[in-house]
Amino acid sequence: MRRWNGWGDEGFNLAMPEQGQDFLASRIGDGRSLTDATLESVCAQVPETRLSHEPELDRLIDISPEARVRHARGQSLADWLAMRSGDFGVFPDGVAYPATSEDVRALLSWASENSVHLIPYGGGTSVAGHINPLDKGQPVLTVDMGKMNRLLDLDPTSQIATFGAGTPGPLVESQLRAHGYTLGHFPQSFELSTIGGWVASRSSGQQSLRYGRIEQLFAGGSVETLQGTLTLPTVPASSAGPDIREMILGSEGRIGLITEVKVRVTPLPEQESFHVVFFPDWERARTASRLLVQNRTQLSMLRLSNAVETETQLALAGHPRLIGMLERFLSLRGASNGKCMMTFGVTGTRRQTRNALKETRNICKAHNGVYTGTRLGDKWAAKRFTMPYLREALWQMGYAVDTLETATDWDNVDNLLGLIETSIRDGLTDRQENTHVFTHLSHFYGQGCSIYTTYVFRVGDSYEETFARWQKLKTSTSELIVNNRGTISHQHGVGKDHAPYLPVEKGELGMLAIRSLCSTFDPDAILNPETLVK
Repeated sequence: MRRWNGWGDEGFNLAMPEQGQDFLASRIGDGRSLTDATLESVCAQVPETRLSHEPELDRLIDISPEARVRHARGQSLADWLAMRSGDFGVFPDGVAYPATSEDVRALLSWASENSVHLIPYGGGTSVAGHINPLDKGQPVLTVDMGKMNRLLDLDPTSQIATFGAGTPGPLVESQLRAHGYTLGHFPQSFELSTIGGWVASRSSGQQSLRYGRIEQLFAGGSVETLQGTLTLPTVPASSAGPDIREMILGSEGRIGLITEVKVRVTPLPEQESFHVVFFPDWERARTASRLLVQNRTQLSMLRLSNAVETETQLALAGHPRLIGMLERFLSLRGASNGKCMMTFGVTGTRRQTRNALKETRNICKAHNGVYTGTRLGDKWAAKRFTMPYLREALWQMGYAVDTLETATDWDNVDNLLGLIETSIRDGLTDRQENTHVFTHLSHFYGQGCSIYTTYVFRVGDSYEETFARWQKLKTSTSELIVNNRGTISHQHGVGKDHAPYLPVEKGELGMLAIRSLCSTFDPDAILNPETLVK
């Protein structure tokens, strides 16, 4: 069963190896855990619903306290602290479970007539406050799309598949795999996030070098709006004015509720493997990764860890004897202190993967990269969707962990990465607290790349103090990012948490255009208010 106050299946736990605990303690001190609230105590706080009785919709709406608790928060660290402390603030007044587009239209009509705010809910994996209800004086209904989870059509000639918007990642892939296809969209939230949520938040998958981000995969579909049904036809390309698909991508529920998603799929690859190379230093590692992408080497994924992340990953990996042997081997090959780990994937036909691997190894070798084969790559692939469970293990040890991500041009990568890490590393010195911070480049383009930074700090003596520590780090670094040529979000969307920083990126006229678009479809602002724009 899914955890009510954290990530994923409550039956799965990711254990922290002993040497990992020692590693963190040596850098930021021993942690001390806080007491978690119980589900029963939180359910007791849930007030009476403000939703009016509507016989024709009662079959769709659950007003039970537990359903409302389970849909009140996402997965940001602020949400985590709210769930763990039991201090949720605002709960939705009910949760609707539509099974058809007709159900969604009925909910929209009723909400409009009764001034009810609607919040679309896919997998509940938002880390930017997308799904959190606000106290605006009106009832709030969260709309869980989870029953709309089937492959509705597959056109093998055009290679277009149609899904219900609430289909989670594993069901997308399993239903396609049965027909010999894949979408190839694998965000870290893959286990829980949905295809409609990927479109609404402009998601990026780990193998986007081969398959593309969701904007390349999204071919069309249907959106139910307060003004009627918006149908997006599938055409391979068009010069017929602005692309309406682009208005839906990243709209985060402000325009309407996505009900059907048409995507461009690909036959399952003949071969796929993941490999690891270590470089002596960041300069050579970053240069090699840039050249691989700008040369259009046919990789499916590429991830480059800086020296601190490399050290951290090896420390948390467990198996100290094997890691020790690896360290000695790398040292003999010139990759010792300051080494950086590159993980890459090759996917396609046997000829494609053979040629891609050969070209990649040649470029890496020219920059003193030490190729170590597929063993570490296989371990990455096996665990790539389980890393969010690490937050639970760290929490039990008295540590909080969060991430910040952005993207920028190549000429600004080192500058922005350094500013981000310095801001976070020094952010709690006024509280005499250390922060462990490390970064990898996770998505690559000829123009630049994304920067994905993880940081760990000790929880405070109270939930209030822990939240204050996080808020200080989050706010100061977000301001720094947008004022230094970085986007406020490369893959996590805007939500409510990032909305204050969006005007710096979009500009005054751009924000006017976004607000005008939202108000055209939703003049009374009942759809996910204050998400994306206020």
